[in-house]
Amino acid sequence: MPKSLQIPVAKIIPHTLEKHGHIRTDNYYWLNQRESPEVIDYLNQENDYYKQSTAHTAAFQNDLFEEMKARIKEDDESVPYFYNGYYYITRFEKGKDYPIHSRKKGTLKAKEEIMFDCNEMAKGHTYFNLSGLSISEDNTMCAFGVDTVSRRQYTIQVKNLVSGEILPVKIENTTGGATWANDNKTLFYSRKDEVTLRSDKIYKHKIGTAAAKDSLVYFEKDETFDVSVYKSKSKKYLIINSSSTLTTEYQTVLSNMPDAKFKIFQKRTRGLEYSMSHFGEHFYIVTNKDKATNFKLMKTPEAATSKENWVDVIAHRDDVLLEDIDIFKNYLVVSERFNGLNRIRIMPWSGKGEYYLPFDSETYMAYTTTNLDFDTEILRYSYQSLATPGSVIDFNMKTAAKTVLKEQEVLGGKFDKNNYKEERIWATAKDGTKVPISMVYRKENTKNGKNPLLLYAYGSYGVTMDCHFSSVRLTLLDRGFIYAIAHIRGGEDLGREWYEDGKLMKKKNTFTDFIDCSQFVIDKKYTSAQHLYAEGGSAGGLLMGAIINMAPNLYNGVVAQVPFVDVVTTMLDETIPLTTGEYDEWGNPNVKKYYNYMLSYSPYDNVVAQDYPNLYISTGLHDSQVQYWEPAKWVAKLRVLRTNKNQLYLDTNMDAGHGGASGRFEAIKEIAKEYSFLLDLEGIKK
Repeated sequence: MPKSLQIPVAKIIPHTLEKHGHIRTDNYYWLNQRESPEVIDYLNQENDYYKQSTAHTAAFQNDLFEEMKARIKEDDESVPYFYNGYYYITRFEKGKDYPIHSRKKGTLKAKEEIMFDCNEMAKGHTYFNLSGLSISEDNTMCAFGVDTVSRRQYTIQVKNLVSGEILPVKIENTTGGATWANDNKTLFYSRKDEVTLRSDKIYKHKIGTAAAKDSLVYFEKDETFDVSVYKSKSKKYLIINSSSTLTTEYQTVLSNMPDAKFKIFQKRTRGLEYSMSHFGEHFYIVTNKDKATNFKLMKTPEAATSKENWVDVIAHRDDVLLEDIDIFKNYLVVSERFNGLNRIRIMPWSGKGEYYLPFDSETYMAYTTTNLDFDTEILRYSYQSLATPGSVIDFNMKTAAKTVLKEQEVLGGKFDKNNYKEERIWATAKDGTKVPISMVYRKENTKNGKNPLLLYAYGSYGVTMDCHFSSVRLTLLDRGFIYAIAHIRGGEDLGREWYEDGKLMKKKNTFTDFIDCSQFVIDKKYTSAQHLYAEGGSAGGLLMGAIINMAPNLYNGVVAQVPFVDVVTTMLDETIPLTTGEYDEWGNPNVKKYYNYMLSYSPYDNVVAQDYPNLYISTGLHDSQVQYWEPAKWVAKLRVLRTNKNQLYLDTNMDAGHGGASGRFEAIKEIAKEYSFLLDLEGIKK
């Protein structure tokens, strides 16, 4: 590090925060002023410090980027899917960052119709995201959403696919998604609250009218709920979904009658979760009704949708999580999770000959993909594992014939999945719970305690961390790293109870599970504390903040992406986007017991005078999910209190939000930064 390099020091301006008679002093509260020149100056100082401190790795970062980019097929395209008379394709061209969306009528040999070239649309923008393409039933119109700031506030527009004209109407501050009624001129969409960014309103737009004349269809008053609108696969119903963490409610109207009043399907009941699909004369409902913790499948007649009319189709099972269903004319396809692994169950409506698709590995993920066609025997699903590139497969449910439509190509001629070993091992948590860890590494690695190991986890919101393949990750594996995923509580990896045991007043199980998994891989000689690294983003960044406060000696380095670390202050501020909807996950700190519990683990509040691991922390100035000031304040506090001189970097993307950079190769540059940080700590220079 150059001797002249100035370590950034954020000025201290004490700010008093009081709740339940308890007083906290936040010295860096002032950093939440996004427009303040002083704040921008501080973030730029941190960026300069990071760049200068890592200048010796700049060439290596670029080499890593080029290596990762070289494995990616630049002129790639998606597997076409057929819908309503057209094949739809998303493709990339060599040297271009953004996708091209096109379609072909009737046959793949037909002339290509380019609907959107995002490379052209992105010109002049440092960030660009196209979202929510929705085609009218007569195939002439397409609604789409555009975000050029990265705060997930989309502007909806409509393109005439026949003339190529983009209509003059612009509908601001939406989620980006829109749904057509069957009349091809009525469009439903959800709009966000300007301050909290909660999607709270459903509007109806008529083509040819001004957006200012759009009519409000539904307003969701409960601040813990979000709303969305979509059409059933059968195309018979338009559906409004109101959902919170623990409760759902649906409303329906016939797609042919968009001006009729929506009718409540089943009134919201605290703790009742359900989702529904239409088939024939019934609705099929995945629900936790009757204490079905892992969910069950029920059905009800179209004309009698309230819960007293629901009857069981697939009963609740204590050891199987029912995740989703796909409905076809002759088949019901059920997506399940057993012992932490995906299962796909094929059930003919005739009741004869049901079966499961066979999968052999223990570190795989398999899931149904785009199945828009109702009258077909073909199920499309995807399969991949930590060492097996993703495949898109068409499976004939009648004959069991399997057609691999596409396997992800890994260019460069060096990749062979047989060079890697995949394992699933089980760590024992401090309360005796067995926690699975999935890992992959090169076969020549030996258990000598000297392997660098990157342990990743998320552990919140019931999100399952499945074992996906990554060609980018080969950059670490081929340099001797072991990559591992800790399937800790707070996710839904082992069923709904796994989630319930890692939220609210049991949230600390998430952190102690990760620490116990870390200790386990050390004890089993996969690695050692000198070579163990941890990574997590967003709520996984909260995990990173908690573990380095609780067990800093276990890790040589930690990567925390857009970390949610100022839990108490954020959860007390109802003006911050998405806060009120989080109460069912973390608790409401306006209630004293939740306040005290959050305060006991909130990473920012629990920074103390101790040695900390090397830290690379990234954020985005326009992040709508985790505000940039949380990591900024955290780093400022760590700089003052830590008792060692390990690396501590705050890297703020001044143009991006929660998802990072928008271009496919720009995103790889961010990964190259993370990998160069880890490899540099290991003394690996090339």
